[in-house]
Amino acid sequence: MSSEPVRPCGLRVGLGVDVHGFGGSGPLRLGGVSVPHPVGLVGHSDGDALCHAVADAVLGAAGLPDLGHHFPPGDPATRGADSVALLRHAIRLAAAAGWALGNCDATVVAEAPRLAPHTGRMAAVLAEACGAEPGSVVVRAKSTDRLGLVGRGEGVVALASVCLVRR
Repeated sequence: MSSEPVRPCGLRVGLGVDVHGFGGSGPLRLGGVSVPHPVGLVGHSDGDALCHAVADAVLGAAGLPDLGHHFPPGDPATRGADSVALLRHAIRLAAAAGWALGNCDATVVAEAPRLAPHTGRMAAVLAEACGAEPGSVVVRAKSTDRLGLVGRGEGVVALASVCLVRR
């Protein structure tokens, strides 16, 4: 075995996870898309769990502090903020550190509403926000077959994996 340190490569991977409960007064926003539903998600910003998960994955892959560090909960400046703008900020921070989005694979877990008809628009909005090619972002929708907090209709879970490439 060599005692030489491993040289960093030109790829970095990050994982983001976010959970928000239903009960917000605004529209249901996921991936920057308004989805018809009687209630929105509770959150300090617009509650867009998908944008938050992608932003956290980007920040993690770039070796930067998480979204809550950059936008602390309770900060009046971000009350009701557009989460697509928060994602764009995370992308700018990653770019300043020398990284660009290679691809993003994201999943939203919700029992209702049915999200599959909206995932293509979500992917397009996220790709644009990340300054990436349209096909480099994929969004999928899953359910939990009525298990857990998602199955009881209490909220949604969003997961995102991103690959950043050295600029």
